[in-house]
Amino acid sequence: MNIKETQKANEQRRLVIKRVIFSTPERIFDAWTQPQLLTQWWGPKNVTCPSTEIDLRVGGRYRIANQMPDGSTVWITGVFEEIDRPIKLVYSWSTSSQKQPSERVSIFLQSQEDATQVTIVHENIPTQQLVISHSAGWDGCLDGLASFIHH
Repeated sequence: MNIKETQKANEQRRLVIKRVIFSTPERIFDAWTQPQLLTQWWGPKNVTCPSTEIDLRVGGRYRIANQMPDGSTVWITGVFEEIDRPIKLVYSWSTSSQKQPSERVSIFLQSQEDATQVTIVHENIPTQQLVISHSAGWDGCLDGLASFIHH
């Protein structure tokens, strides 16, 4: 594989999702980082979040339970790498079903008058199939977040 092919492969395994949510960056940041709020909106369509633990500090760990429609649970775990409330959150990402090195998720919140531009950058995704799965998952999570914020 030459350098161009390597760069292309890496680009394909990086996901960028943007969504405008009518709320403040502070409110969205808190919904993302406070367990009692996160459990109310987290999860792709048909997936619930019965439990989450968050130690919100650089080097602190988190665990998020994704309960699947069949009743099985997949745990998402990682470590916070950067915390800059209310504009940026960066953390590693692994799932209990994953044996590969951890992925990285960066959340950017940019105020836009009465709304916030939410940008999710999910990197180091091991396969193209997982890129597709994460894309659908993040869309579902952002749907849930927007719905939660507006109630």
